[in-house]
Order: sequence, then C-alpha cells, then structure tokens
Amino acid sequence: MANLEIAEMCARSGANCGSLFLDLRFRELVKALLAEHPAHLDPASLAYFMHSFSETEKLSYAGISDDHNMFHFTCFNVEDPHDPSVGLINGQLSIPGSLLRREVFDPVVGEVLQLVEDQIQRVDQRIDALLLVGGFAGSEYLKQRIEERFSSRIRVIARPADADTATLRGAARYGLARRPLVSSVIAPKSYIMKVKLPAEQEDFMKRPAYIKTNDAGASICENRLQYLVSKGAILRKGQRLNTKFCKYSQSNQDSTFVATLYTSDTDKIMRYTDEGETTELCKWTVNLSSLPTFQQNAVIPQPSGGFYTEFELGLELDSAEVRGILLYGNQEWGRVTFDYLS
Repeated sequence: MANLEIAEMCARSGANCGSLFLDLRFRELVKALLAEHPAHLDPASLAYFMHSFSETEKLSYAGISDDHNMFHFTCFNVEDPHDPSVGLINGQLSIPGSLLRREVFDPVVGEVLQLVEDQIQRVDQRIDALLLVGGFAGSEYLKQRIEERFSSRIRVIARPADADTATLRGAARYGLARRPLVSSVIAPKSYIMKVKLPAEQEDFMKRPAYIKTNDAGASICENRLQYLVSKGAILRKGQRLNTKFCKYSQSNQDSTFVATLYTSDTDKIMRYTDEGETTELCKWTVNLSSLPTFQQNAVIPQPSGGFYTEFELGLELDSAEVRGILLYGNQEWGRVTFDYLS
C-alpha cells in the first residue's frame, strides 16, 4: 500500500449541486411561501429557518415516503399572526414533504445523478465501487436515489464513516505524505496556440487566402492551430509538454513573441482557426531578448537584415492549474499560469 498511486481515469466535472445548494433552494422556497409575511423574511429569520433545515431535515429527509408528512420549522419571529394557507401555524412554518421534494431536493439530486451518469459514460469501463463523500453524502434521499439508479451497474455503493470530513482529511493526508498521491491527470480540454507555420501543399489547397510571404521571403500559413495538449490526454501530474517555436526578428528590438492560447471542448483535432469552436484563453507575451541565441544573433550582421530565434514553450497540467513555460536549452527562462481548473 505504501506505493499505491491514484490516477484520474477521465476529466473531472462538477456543478452547483452540493449540500449548500439545498440550503439556498430551501431559502427561496421559504421566501416564496412567506412573501406576504415580511416579518419572517429579515436576515435573522431566514438564517434561523435555514439552520433548522440544515441541522435536522436536510439529511434525514427520506424522499417519496415523506411526501405526506409535514415538516415543521420554528419561526424566529413568533409575533406574526397565523396563516394556515401558507403553513404558518402556532409559531411554526409547516411545509409538506412533497413540496420539499419537488422544490428543494429533486432539482439538486437530479443534477448529482446526471453528473455520475456522465462520468460513468466517460470512463467506459467497469466501475467496482462508488463512494459518497462530502456533506451531502449524509443525505438518506441522495443515497437512496443513487442506489436505485446505479446499483445494477456498480456492485459497491458505500458512504464511508465521517464522509462529511473526507475532503478535509484527504487534504491533511496529502500534506503529510510529502509525495504526490495522484499520479496522472486527464486534460479536461484542448489547449491550442494560434501560430504561423511554413505553408504546406495542404494549406495551398485548403486555405490559399491564409498564405502570406514573410519578410524573409518564405510562404507562411497564418491562422494555423498547434496543439499543446489534446482533450482527454492522460498526463503524469506535473508533466511538461514541450513544443518548438521559431520567431523571425527584423532587428534586435524585435524580441517579442505573442502566443495566443485557445481552449476547445471538442474531441476534433482542427488545423485552422475557422474549423470549429474555440475560446481565446489569453495572449501570452514572451520576451526572447534574454535568450542566448537571440543575443548572439542580434549582434551578428545578417545578410537579410533579420534572423531567426528557436525556442520551446512548455505546458504543465495538474489538478488545479495550467502553466506555460519558456524554455531554451532545457532550461527554464520564464513561466506564467494560464488557467485555473475548477
């Protein structure tokens, strides 16, 4: 077990469907029910209702079997008159279980079920166990719905002891282990650069309008895409993917290389910027003036008046962020964080 490694099998996903969002939906339900009773809608009263829901009914609620039960929440302000039409009775707000299920639980639970389903489809192999962790894992209704939907495909569906503190304890163990616990990650999307590359026969045939002649007299195809990493690629955590680039400088003042970085959620590998949907992530301005090869070429008279500088740009992914690195001669000359993964 000492050498056990954990690897992601598909890109992680998430949505606004945890325990907190039950609280928020409950608050909106209370506000709708008591719209004509503003005495119960001040911050202290709403907080009191939410605390009562969070500490008692949220985890014990059983679903359809509770549809005909009434759930009672003590009002913070007991001076307001009774109104049985909205559930205000004897200083309590009474809400039918069927209403709680429809307005509070089912929208959130349904989203959790769909996220699990999506992940199962992405993995595309047998899953032996599904562990429920986090605060919402304590919900009896959530566990019931997950078992109903997935028990025929997943043999073990379990809620470990102290599931609500799993994230906290996992973070503590990660810090104490002093070694990476997750060995590989899956690229959740493609990271692509818009580049100018020497024109090839395919470019003359497919995109002749993109071909220009540069200052050195070479045919260059603009609006090309160069993949730094493709969506779904399995990478060792912190692995660096290097891509070679070359910049033509007209003078020693022309030392800036602007890399436009895009992301794409499609599995399709595209050659040109107009082939599919991409999202511009950032423009990375790379200053090459500190590189030895640039400095050497800048002081040597060039017959054409300009010179080329070769360098590498690296991309690193881990579970939290994406970083870009300027490299020359296997040495790092600069880095920047492109994206935070959520």
